Amino acid sequence: MTSSLYDRVGGAETFRRLVDRFYEGVAGDPPLREMYPDEDLGPAADRLRMFLEQYWGGPKTYGETRGHPRLRMRHAPYAVTPRQAERWLHHMMAAVDELGLADAEDAELREYLDRAAWFMLNADD
Repeated sequence: MTSSLYDRVGGAETFRRLVDRFYEGVAGDPPLREMYPDEDLGPAADRLRMFLEQYWGGPKTYGETRGHPRLRMRHAPYAVTPRQAERWLHHMMAAVDELGLADAEDAELREYLDRAAWFMLNADD
């Protein structure tokens, strides 16, 4: 039996580090920050962390508290342009860089994040 990526990369602590570092980047990026209307990025960080943990085989907290992810629907109120996707990926990949994951897990996580960013597009620049 193969363990989940969640377990292979160190579980909750790794996903907390990933999301915390990502939102540090978002906080200092005014064009991207506009997509997060709440003054406090904490709730957005919690949602992303719970989603990623669940997606990668960790706790099912996201689904238990928020239901089905419906990612495109949840992001529909925001103009997710190619430029915004690139900015999102820039900060997310910088966060992945800091994790120091093994090559296979690093590649698997990056491939998913890249796919997810482009899947969310709903507007032109």
